[in-house]
Amino acid sequence: MTLPFSGGDCQMFKILDHLEEVTITFLMGAATTIIFVAVMQRYATSVPFLYPYFYHLDFSWAQELCIIMFVWMAKFGAAYGVRTGIHVGVDVVINRMDAPMRGKFIILGLLSGALFTGVVATLGGHFVWENGAHYAFVNTFGLTVGDLYEGPITADLEWPTWIVYSAIPLGSSLMCFRFLQVCVGFLRTGELPHHDHGHVEGLEEDTTDPQRAAQDINWYEMADNLHPKDITHEGGDPSLGEGDGSRSGKATVAMEGGDASAKSGEDRS
Repeated sequence: MTLPFSGGDCQMFKILDHLEEVTITFLMGAATTIIFVAVMQRYATSVPFLYPYFYHLDFSWAQELCIIMFVWMAKFGAAYGVRTGIHVGVDVVINRMDAPMRGKFIILGLLSGALFTGVVATLGGHFVWENGAHYAFVNTFGLTVGDLYEGPITADLEWPTWIVYSAIPLGSSLMCFRFLQVCVGFLRTGELPHHDHGHVEGLEEDTTDPQRAAQDINWYEMADNLHPKDITHEGGDPSLGEGDGSRSGKATVAMEGGDASAKSGEDRS
């Protein structure tokens, strides 16, 4: 689903989508690489003939940096989750409502999310500004610093902590924007972003081969988003008889992943 203010609607927001994805990917990949190298260096120094080559390498900063990177990844990943609909939600009660009432509660939930993340972004921005960002801004442009608070630094990297804490206002602001973006999209189309957790990108179901098609049947798919399908009722195995619900040979083979093209009258029990 293409959200409003993204993709074809505006090139700027399309760039924002890609920047969001690249940022998350980079942080995840870089943190994993740093952790791997740091662990390998630590074990290499315990090997006598490798010790002279690795003992001088200092990775005491690696843990702190990876923690910072994972915090930033989590904040921007939460915004990405809102845009793509991968956040887990309890919607049993919502799905039992009629369409008009359900739409109102969905809009209420999205606006509540936008309000909450907006408040967090505002308070977080104020905290970052007072925790050293104000001093850094004034000092960078050569203005009078006065009695402004310089702010603390991190233990290992000795970075200003306001840089680390900036993940809160930036990530929360982006998340607030994504909530509003999804809300506008729902008002326009009546649809929400949906992510199929069982779908693998690049792997499509084969509907041409009867045997593969039978194996791809999801026996626990929910017809009404509330209850799993019963294979003896509507939405279950289409090869079952309507009268007595007895399993034909085709049904048995399909459930076992066998030849779905077998004749329905053949007894495989």
